[in-house]
Amino acid sequence: MAAYADLDGVRTWYDERGRGEPLVALHPGLVDARALAATVEVLAGHFHVYTPERRGHGHTPDVDGPASFDLMADDTVAFLERVVGGPARLLGVSDGAMVALLAAVRRPDLVRQLVCIAGPFNRDGWVPEAIDPANTPPDFFATSYGEVSPDGIEHYPAVVEKLARAHLEGPTLTAGDLAGVACRALVMMADDEEVTLEHTVEFYRALPRGELAIVPGTSHGLLVEKPDLCHRIVLDFLTNDPVQTLAPLRRRPPS
Repeated sequence: MAAYADLDGVRTWYDERGRGEPLVALHPGLVDARALAATVEVLAGHFHVYTPERRGHGHTPDVDGPASFDLMADDTVAFLERVVGGPARLLGVSDGAMVALLAAVRRPDLVRQLVCIAGPFNRDGWVPEAIDPANTPPDFFATSYGEVSPDGIEHYPAVVEKLARAHLEGPTLTAGDLAGVACRALVMMADDEEVTLEHTVEFYRALPRGELAIVPGTSHGLLVEKPDLCHRIVLDFLTNDPVQTLAPLRRRPPS
């Protein structure tokens, strides 16, 4: 069921699928909720899944001013409070992962579990060429934007410029900031990722209840390249309690 919610002037489009406890799925940048269709179909078999489209993405019109990750995190917090109506699981991919993480840092009371896929916690975690402003997005991004955007295809270059600036300016979280994320959190990356492996390990280690998955033989498009494996990992994390490991070090219980 698709609908709009007015979040402090951002006319946010979202869809809902499935039944059960709430889960909010946040799409990558420069695309819309359709990019997560296969993943949402799997998740909707277990959860009530919300798929909001951020400002300037998909059916949600752009607004005046920048499209910073801080602002998009504020929008996500407002969505949790006013549409979901309380705490939920958050899953984000690429730009969506950074937005989800920022929301969890700001409002840990609203996030029951966190899944961050293919996104860093700090802008310095990107491989530099991945966020080079000179990069030209694939042609199908513009076509997809024009199919649903209320702003029209002619506004697409403005959105590209805003997001390019957003990547250069943020997020600027530190490992210390992640200490406040109290929920279980899964960091999932490809082994040939646009985020450096060193940053990925720092991300995982900084989360008090972090778990780490590196998907072999994949790139930034890991959810499309190995969907079955990725979905199994995500569902195992979301639907099962942690196992009692045989030789814990990082998770060794206090003596």
